[in-house]
Amino acid sequence: MRISPEKCVACGNCTYVCPMEAIYIDPVTNRAKIDADECVECYACYNGLSQEHLNPTLVRTVRRVLKWARVRFDPEPDVCPTAAFEPDELTWPRVVRRAFSDPRVPHESTGVEGRGTEEVKTNDVSGRVQTGEVGFTIEFGRPAIGVRLSEVQEMCFALAQAGVAFEKKNPITSLMSDVSTGTIRPDILGEKLMSAIVEIKVPVSRAEEIIRLVWDVEKKLNTVVALGVGVRCDAEGEDEIVEPILARLGYKLERAKTNIGLGRLNAAQIVQITPEKITA
Repeated sequence: MRISPEKCVACGNCTYVCPMEAIYIDPVTNRAKIDADECVECYACYNGLSQEHLNPTLVRTVRRVLKWARVRFDPEPDVCPTAAFEPDELTWPRVVRRAFSDPRVPHESTGVEGRGTEEVKTNDVSGRVQTGEVGFTIEFGRPAIGVRLSEVQEMCFALAQAGVAFEKKNPITSLMSDVSTGTIRPDILGEKLMSAIVEIKVPVSRAEEIIRLVWDVEKKLNTVVALGVGVRCDAEGEDEIVEPILARLGYKLERAKTNIGLGRLNAAQIVQITPEKITA
């Protein structure tokens, strides 16, 4: 994203909209600028502000005159009065930032918007996590913090060394140059994202081991790590296996999402999974 210095009137409205605090008013030029290294291309500034098309010279003149009279003139806080934002044509590797940070952009590898994964939200259809397994979503970053892909790789290294397999239908996995070692493509390691999710699953017997591994690695990272756990309930809709493990480790279990078994495969998914049933 770019802010046109010819159009900007330094009203400062955009500085409050940026979730990464990457926009600031340059005291030398008296224009809003974007810290390109901190910007994650989420487009919150471009999409979150109404765009008016007032003449920049006129707006600056009015503000200057009123300032002399000790009267303030500021536009409404949700408006860029001169439509100063100009989206750049993003190329590789910077386009990776927007793919993970703009919730309206679908990932090419999965077709899913946002972080590019449905996680276990559709497990009644996808069947990612089966009985006796535990699915983990390891989420990195948050607004105002973000995460570098180099930090995500540190966690992936540790998981791969522990012999954990990565979920194939996940955009982070698709960006790995070597899935067996958790190595992410070197040309994108410096890119900063709003957030990203790594997905894995292990037998129930390894649940505590993996949680402790994540604990150890996240202490070395300069970001926030949130751990989600997915498991199949028993016939009564309860979990009597993983919940005690989490409780012993100090977690107060909150049931965040529940699949109730109403999902159904569509025709395209059936063809993809069992083509022999269609041709028989």
